[in-house]
Amino acid sequence: MTKRNITYHWGDRTLLITLGNKVSRRIRALYIAELIATLGMATIFLLQSLPFSHSIINWVAALGASALYIIAAYRFLARIFFKEQLLLDAGHITILRNTLLSRHASRFEWRHIGPLHYQGKPGKTDHPLKGKCFDYFGFETQEHLIQSLHHEGNLYFDTPNGRVYFAPGVYSWDAEKMVQMMRLYSGTALQLGPEWDDMLQEEQEFDDAASGN
Repeated sequence: MTKRNITYHWGDRTLLITLGNKVSRRIRALYIAELIATLGMATIFLLQSLPFSHSIINWVAALGASALYIIAAYRFLARIFFKEQLLLDAGHITILRNTLLSRHASRFEWRHIGPLHYQGKPGKTDHPLKGKCFDYFGFETQEHLIQSLHHEGNLYFDTPNGRVYFAPGVYSWDAEKMVQMMRLYSGTALQLGPEWDDMLQEEQEFDDAASGN
């Protein structure tokens, strides 16, 4: 399983930042529940196909069960072993996304991307039953979980081809340190959105207070 902590590897001409897998425990529990539910359905199909005979229906059910087993295992392992990395060099920033069986790289030139922004968790419209004493089914909690599942990332920048999100699960305290490292390497090549002024100032004030200055 991928590590959750952010790590930094300084090369001669590159900086590699490994973001790790920061999926929350609740989302991991949801992934496990989905895995169990899918495996349960696959098992039902498999039992319905027994005993094997020359019937086409039985063989179709068995093949369907096998496909569900494979899909369930792949989806679960791909999510659990997901790892995101940032590779910075003199002219580019590359976002690397790795799962157990796949690797995807997106490369962007510094001069063609806009300022880096931090958005945290995006806002949402409250469920009508939020705060009601009769919200027995936890609709509000379910909507927050669904929102987290489809959340693309807490950091983003604009490109000529649209907005690029990354770093899901990386919140302000980690994002601030990560941006400081990126600025040490890239200098003026990395532009920051206005929200970072207050965030980095608060981080500096906290460090000064902790050091007794």
